[in-house]
Amino acid sequence: MKVLAAMSGGVDSAVAAARAVEAGHDVVGVHLALSRMPGTLRTGSRGCCTVEDSNDAWRACDKLGIPYYVWDFSDRFAEDVVQDFVDEYEAGRTPNPCMRCNEKIKFAALLEKALALGFDAVCTGHYAKVLRDESGNPELHRAADWAKDQSYVLGVLTHQQLEHCMFPLAETPSKAEVRAEAEARGLTVANKPDSYDICFIPDGDTRGWLAERIEMKPGDIVDQDGNQLGEHEGAQAFTVGQRKGLRLGRPASDGKPRFVLEIRPKDNKVIVGPEALLAVDELRGIRISWAGVPIPAVLTGEEFDCMVQVRAHGDPVTAKARMERADGSEVLVVQLPEGMRGVAPGQTMVVYQETRVLGQATIDSARSSAWDPASVL
Repeated sequence: MKVLAAMSGGVDSAVAAARAVEAGHDVVGVHLALSRMPGTLRTGSRGCCTVEDSNDAWRACDKLGIPYYVWDFSDRFAEDVVQDFVDEYEAGRTPNPCMRCNEKIKFAALLEKALALGFDAVCTGHYAKVLRDESGNPELHRAADWAKDQSYVLGVLTHQQLEHCMFPLAETPSKAEVRAEAEARGLTVANKPDSYDICFIPDGDTRGWLAERIEMKPGDIVDQDGNQLGEHEGAQAFTVGQRKGLRLGRPASDGKPRFVLEIRPKDNKVIVGPEALLAVDELRGIRISWAGVPIPAVLTGEEFDCMVQVRAHGDPVTAKARMERADGSEVLVVQLPEGMRGVAPGQTMVVYQETRVLGQATIDSARSSAWDPASVL
């Protein structure tokens, strides 16, 4: 097969490309340039897609003896990832830019261009599996190494995209083995640290970065009963579950810390309360997509058992889900018998059955039977 290897500049993508070459595929490496302005993406090991990463990707391709190109996706990245991040925070939601990048850039724009150029598949260093059902349809599953499993951030992939995805690290039992293999192959990224955090916020100061792009206005911080406790400098700078940085002038009656329960940009209010009220038992999701052929219950609207995960490194929890359709729109309703703590609108919930990823949705609301937000006017 003719394979396009997405080269991030890290050890995982380098070893994935090496394995694709070793398997006999015709491999071409490509690095995605996501910014035209030096210094707007992080340097060193703290982000991804930096100038250093581009150089590391080139060295890996040179070692593997495969062609190397840099594709400029900066305009798409600015619109589909960075602006989306700003818009979501402005609306009082907490987005996941890595999910949006995988959806819009790495497995939409990249794959679209790859297929147009005659490639059969895109190869990445993600830890996840693509398996086939009895009818030959692709399914997305967790990787062999659950500690490194990245199926959550790939939950946005569609049936058509899975048909053209290749994840050579799927069965690798540990990251240590990947690093050892890279060293044995003479790849200079063998001991390169993993990237983390948001790549387009250079200094890691998300609140300060947002303040330059969103009009922040002072407002009230109130408790779950509507009592004013303090003031904030901008509701959009907060997120559900946050404890630090509230600077409340009045301590709680029980002496325990308060947490952000809800953000209301329209009213310019931040609602806080005890940790116990962070637990929610119902999630309602929009922007739904299915990773492969949907299970029958999705099409019939019947309730089905599943597991739900709302963070890349979070633990999945037992749930029951069903599809609701009304007025031409679809909502994925998820009931959480054991509850889930600190879930914020804007986050992505990925739905599993055993190791299989069924699909994903953006959380539109997270509800608790212990507390009614409507009680705070």
